[in-house]
Amino acid sequence: MVNGIIIFVLAVAVIFAFAGALKHLKGEGSCCGGGSCSCKKKKLDAVTFQKTVKIQGMMCEHCAAHVTEALNALEGVSAKVNLKKAEAVIEASREVSDAEIKSAVESAGNYTVV
Repeated sequence: MVNGIIIFVLAVAVIFAFAGALKHLKGEGSCCGGGSCSCKKKKLDAVTFQKTVKIQGMMCEHCAAHVTEALNALEGVSAKVNLKKAEAVIEASREVSDAEIKSAVESAGNYTVV
């Protein structure tokens, strides 16, 4: 009887763990908040600077949204983040330093500019 209860509890735990892992792999997990990015690219009057940077650590659309928001918070910057390519295309109306970009990306979470 006791063995049956233990096996049942373990089976339920494995089912919940598998369901959570599956959600995370689909980008719907609660670790990052899930959901899709509703970020819109900012309109700039004139684009004088463009750069593409590789970003590690993004696991889902919510991660990409955090990075997009952090980059768009920089003055005169409009960014579009591509989760599948693990990169951000940055357009700006001014020169943006690598240190500025790196700082913004890292402030968004556990992400690093490669």
